[in-house]
Amino acid sequence: MKLSPNTKSILLLTAPLVLGRQAQSAKPLTLTEYKKMTTFLLERQLEPADLTSIDVEQILEDPAQPLDKARLGILLSRGFLLGQVAERWASMGIWVTSRADAEYPNKLKNRLHSNAPPIIYGCGDISAFDSPGLAVVGSREINQDIVSYSSEIGRLAANSAVTVVSGGARGVDQAAMRGALDSDGKVIGMLADGLQESSLNRENRDHLMNGRLLLISACDPSTAFNTGLRMQRNKFIYALSETAIIVNANHGKGGTWNGALEQLTKFNFVPIYVRSTGEPSKGLEALISKGARLWPEPDTPEGLQAVMVKDTSPLWPTPEQPRLFTTETIEGHGASLDQVTAPTVLSELELSDMLPIDELFSVVRKILAREGDYVTDLQVSTQLEVSRSQARQWLDRLVDEGTWEKSKRPARYHRKL
Repeated sequence: MKLSPNTKSILLLTAPLVLGRQAQSAKPLTLTEYKKMTTFLLERQLEPADLTSIDVEQILEDPAQPLDKARLGILLSRGFLLGQVAERWASMGIWVTSRADAEYPNKLKNRLHSNAPPIIYGCGDISAFDSPGLAVVGSREINQDIVSYSSEIGRLAANSAVTVVSGGARGVDQAAMRGALDSDGKVIGMLADGLQESSLNRENRDHLMNGRLLLISACDPSTAFNTGLRMQRNKFIYALSETAIIVNANHGKGGTWNGALEQLTKFNFVPIYVRSTGEPSKGLEALISKGARLWPEPDTPEGLQAVMVKDTSPLWPTPEQPRLFTTETIEGHGASLDQVTAPTVLSELELSDMLPIDELFSVVRKILAREGDYVTDLQVSTQLEVSRSQARQWLDRLVDEGTWEKSKRPARYHRKL
């Protein structure tokens, strides 16, 4: 997969670009710092690729630019190193996509918004992102009965055309993934570290080459073990799925417990089920008290399909969730128009006397009415996946109606109170 101009810039800003034992010339941007930079660029209707243009000095000299200019200059000057590292990734079959690319998984963008990883590294068939996913997670230290149970879930998923999404860790993760692969099913392994090593693993290679296994990571492929990173990846596993089952969890501690608790009390991306048969578990019982559901123990493809549900996370944000349009919205992405209009469908009576173009504009008007005090034409065009000229036409029509007004510095549209 060829690196897009935006992805190259994002890599220069956020990736360590490890090559041998060479020391880093500057510390890459953290996610928080990168969000500040994208906010700055978005407000000026710029893209990350503009940071490698001939006018980059003017951008970096802007008084509102939130980060250290010297550090940014060093990071952006690593073009030759990026070329070398990218060649090395390609030789191992590792591809890279960023939030600025169409290939980036929509589930991560739509659910995590600006907290979605800026870069995803992967090895395998990227189309696996589009298939329905069942997250299977659990403890590392498990007995043989739990191993067999996890493997059986993987086999059932494979026979039901459902992709197993897991973390690749020892225990439940690997048992479920192996069960699916042994039954010619599909698996997405969301790794916190070691993508380079895993992509070269002999056991994985056949599955990677025949399109049944997709290994991905939000960290540089050469990243070694890191407990913090393994805790962070839990939310990515849930975000890539439609339904989740927790096979085993230690009560009050560990990545499985913390990740499940985060989903039940904060994110609510997917329905969370827990194993309902076999050896009792204090951890699973406690998760039920937090809102988890008992797994109905389906044993046929039809039974699993009945459990699997479409994305139930609310499209329109609750008070605890980020708004659709914010100054942290990431460049070049958003829900498609048919998705974002779903909660605002107008009645036949409301539309009966309108021309088609006015019907569409009525829907757009209601969408924008739900948003913050201001938006830019770039935000509207990327979120609704239309041209910027079309977005400006809609926004200018709102200005003509007197419900919105336009400012030049910065260039954006304000909703009148």
